[in-house]
Amino acid sequence: MTLTKKSNRGLSLVLGGAVIFVVIGIAWSQSTSIAMGDFKVVYYSARCLLHGGDPYDAREVAKVYDAEGREPASTTARSREVMTRFFYPPPAFILTVPFALLGYGIGHVLWMILSGGCLILAALLVWDLCKDIAPVLSGALLGFLLMSSFWLLMIGNSAAIAISLCAGAVWCFMRERWVTAGIVLLAMSLALKPHDTGFVWLFFLLAGGTFRRRALLTLVVLAVLSLPAFLWVMRVSPHWIHEIQGNAVSFSEVGGITDPGVAGMAGRNMDSVVELQSAVSVFWENPRTYNLITWMIWGVLLFVWMLVTYFSQPRGARAWIGLAAISSLSMLPLYHLQHDAKLLLLAIPACALVWVEGGVSAWLAAILTGGAIAINGDICSGIRIALTDRFLVPQPNLFSRLATVVLTRPGSILLLAMSVFYICVFVRQKGAREAVLDGPRRLEDIGTRLSTLQKENTD
Repeated sequence: MTLTKKSNRGLSLVLGGAVIFVVIGIAWSQSTSIAMGDFKVVYYSARCLLHGGDPYDAREVAKVYDAEGREPASTTARSREVMTRFFYPPPAFILTVPFALLGYGIGHVLWMILSGGCLILAALLVWDLCKDIAPVLSGALLGFLLMSSFWLLMIGNSAAIAISLCAGAVWCFMRERWVTAGIVLLAMSLALKPHDTGFVWLFFLLAGGTFRRRALLTLVVLAVLSLPAFLWVMRVSPHWIHEIQGNAVSFSEVGGITDPGVAGMAGRNMDSVVELQSAVSVFWENPRTYNLITWMIWGVLLFVWMLVTYFSQPRGARAWIGLAAISSLSMLPLYHLQHDAKLLLLAIPACALVWVEGGVSAWLAAILTGGAIAINGDICSGIRIALTDRFLVPQPNLFSRLATVVLTRPGSILLLAMSVFYICVFVRQKGAREAVLDGPRRLEDIGTRLSTLQKENTD
């Protein structure tokens, strides 16, 4: 099969996944009462701010929530709490206030269009980086990531926009095209969800050279864009830092929707937490203990990743390996939901690069990357929840605890395994594949090995 035919097949997989993503996401949003629930979180708080209220005070947001009279009387107390307790940073209002100004009717439709369109475009940009390396594998991974994101579209979670903006910025930086636009995109992504894309920014900062200059310019643009939002929020909410912390704590308390402990919702709903604490807590139930273990494991891995990034100043192919490592590693220590794991689309170019080398590493890259994307996607989550709906809290024995992790909380374990794998590749790589995906040169700089592989594919 020629490379062109493989590219066409890979692109078909991406587009097929995009169609399923849109069709199921829109269809489900028309038949469920929880449609656009995450959009309402940012909508009601922005409306509260527009009315001069404190967007971080649940009581003031609740007044707007009640005044609009949109939610049915059957709405649960938990859902009401979720929609009135805002814990995004003030710069997020840069993106959310315009939609609140339009009102819910137009605002939520445009938000869904923006979310879906951005994620599809991000997948196509990543595809553009992979199409000459491993087109079928990359197309399959991207297509499955999209088709398994319908819940993200239906619920209106802002991770779709933040991660897509970040992916667009990465494409601009790596392709050396529209760099200024890339700087603005990364700044907007950081404004909306810094805990999702902040470590991608850190990669460019540590990588040195032009990457570092772009990271610093991104910080300047973010500061300029964020200043009006900070001043506005501080005028109506001078204690917003304490309020945002209180809102976050209310969700992470025992049994809360972001509680990683065994009594929490991890593994029991479609947008479960995926940080490593959710797995460690099954074995050590004390929050101090499971947090300490998580941070120790993550800290060691992050330290190694930072050292390699700083001293090697990766470019081209090696830069993709570093981005793959941090795309999974950044999910482990902090509050992250499965929606946030869509950042793994940045690992697909690295997976493609390792795949064309063949051997055990190639299969490990495909299995770990594909497994992490699948298990943190909506299709596998739905199946897992249906099969383990009656799964009890683990008994005090090793087998029961292992079964609990494997059956209900496998996402964080796969993210950890993927992080370790790509960090190992990152450490041992000495630039043999340098510049494979760097700018317009792409395949021209691959060298003899990939040229041979292409000839074999043509035969």
